[in-house]
Amino acid sequence: MRVTVVVPCYNEEKRLDVAAFRGFSDADFLFVNDGSTDGTLDLLRSSNLNVLDLERNSGKAEAVRRGIVQAIADGADIVGFWDADLATPLDEIPSFLEIFASRPNIEMVLGARVRLLGRDIQRHASRHYFGRVGATLISQTLGLAVYDTQCGAKLFRVNDTMREIFATPFLSRWIFDVELIARFLQLRSRNDVVHAIYELPIRTWHDVAGSKVKSRDFIRALRDLRKIRRAYKIR
Repeated sequence: MRVTVVVPCYNEEKRLDVAAFRGFSDADFLFVNDGSTDGTLDLLRSSNLNVLDLERNSGKAEAVRRGIVQAIADGADIVGFWDADLATPLDEIPSFLEIFASRPNIEMVLGARVRLLGRDIQRHASRHYFGRVGATLISQTLGLAVYDTQCGAKLFRVNDTMREIFATPFLSRWIFDVELIARFLQLRSRNDVVHAIYELPIRTWHDVAGSKVKSRDFIRALRDLRKIRRAYKIR
């Protein structure tokens, strides 16, 4: 089973742990340089990493989409994306792959940041509470009991549905994770979708300094949520 994980990179020169990625053997990585203005591209190339270079900054949604399209074209069986800052450590990936191996009906495995005893989930309080409000609105909009659409750790089983989901640019720049589920709902029955998505509570997640996400982006995300609801006629 060939696994390719897309890592979108925008000005990650100071935060990218090249050694961690190079030392991980359970997946291939495709680093998408999203028009970085620092030394990110030079770092990626000098480290002999697999790079897709987007000359102009297009945003995380398009960087991820372009990377996944490339990974599918290259023959991957499982594709997905992972945040470059490794807020979710790479050693979580085997647990995602175990779900695909043991449950052939599962087509999406989504990392979920759930603060449970025995797990190490560290988020700034403000981001946590904004996130819970947003998650409730997202769940209501999609009509699905999804806990955390915004964790930057997701893997997908490659099939015709996934090819179609990622075939065209997303409308949303801020919550494309929600939009890809909306596309899934548009292409398949709600019952299919409910039984094809698995949320996996991850063991470790830490806020990393230098995040591109700001508090004001919450308002932009709400606007995008309304846009998604209208565009995909979700009821």
